[in-house]
Amino acid sequence: MDDFSYEAASTSPDTPLDLSLRPPAFSEFHGQDKVKERLMLMVEAAQMRDDVLEHVLLSGPPGLGKTTLANIIAAAAGTQLHTTSGPQIEKAGDLAGVLTNVARGDILFIDEIHRLHPAIEEYLYPAMEDFRLDIIIDSGPSARSIQLNLPKFTLVGATTRSGMLTSPLRSRFGLINRLDYYNREELAFILERSAGLLDLEITAEGALEIASRSRGTPRIANNLLRWVRDYAQVRADGKITEETAKAALAMIEIDEDGLDEMDLRVLEAAIYKFNGGPVGLSSLAVAVGEDASTLEEVHEPFLIMQGFMKRTPRGRVAMPAAYEKIGAPTPPPSSQESAQGELL
Repeated sequence: MDDFSYEAASTSPDTPLDLSLRPPAFSEFHGQDKVKERLMLMVEAAQMRDDVLEHVLLSGPPGLGKTTLANIIAAAAGTQLHTTSGPQIEKAGDLAGVLTNVARGDILFIDEIHRLHPAIEEYLYPAMEDFRLDIIIDSGPSARSIQLNLPKFTLVGATTRSGMLTSPLRSRFGLINRLDYYNREELAFILERSAGLLDLEITAEGALEIASRSRGTPRIANNLLRWVRDYAQVRADGKITEETAKAALAMIEIDEDGLDEMDLRVLEAAIYKFNGGPVGLSSLAVAVGEDASTLEEVHEPFLIMQGFMKRTPRGRVAMPAAYEKIGAPTPPPSSQESAQGELL
């Protein structure tokens, strides 16, 4: 791979950096090829029929591009995007205020849609199916229902916890897509594009080095690129090479596998304090001084995906790769089996 050159985009100095790095069109969105192909086909078909897009659900871990895709869908369809999130809609009036501002063909993007209140979901069902909103005003004997007719719109929902979506809500989406982690080459391409937008000089090896430590997530890759940029400006000649990237990431304790300090502390605690497990999540959280939900949602998924840890009915178990990672002697297979017991 040759050194990458990309014409710097003209962005306002006041534009937030993460927004300026987001691709504005499908042609510039790299990765998630299957999802992208489905969405492009759906947009093209709707335009051929002069119709409104079906409701779309985007699920997957944070930082993979769900919000970016929602913006791209709106741009490709030539409509306006209205953005909100599940926790922000606390009562029916909030939902009515959002929906009454939507024009025909517009896209309503609800981030973290699994956190919608169950009562709000009930109001959302007829809005998605029949494009009407039934609101009850007052309470008791004076209560009355008002029906609001809505223009035909598209709901794009994003969730990091698809298992928490109720079946009635999930079934009302016409297209359901799950975004997966990116491979190293895809992330390197994204980093080279971001470096071009930031007018940075980066080598292909430098991009691959950052990509390999980015946990398969573009958001993390761009965050690391910002740090390496600062390091290169102060400690190097401003050019991001493989050596510069390694030194910069070592300074913030991101190792070659993308593990940070807390990840290593989790593995060390599981092995040295709990003999490799099984250990409960709450006990592990106390041992490393971190919140249990943070371990479960931030650190544990990557450790499991990389084969360092295993989640079982009896607790978390350190895998042989974890022993090798921290330099601890791997116990004999018989010892591991007796410690884990009947886990399946």
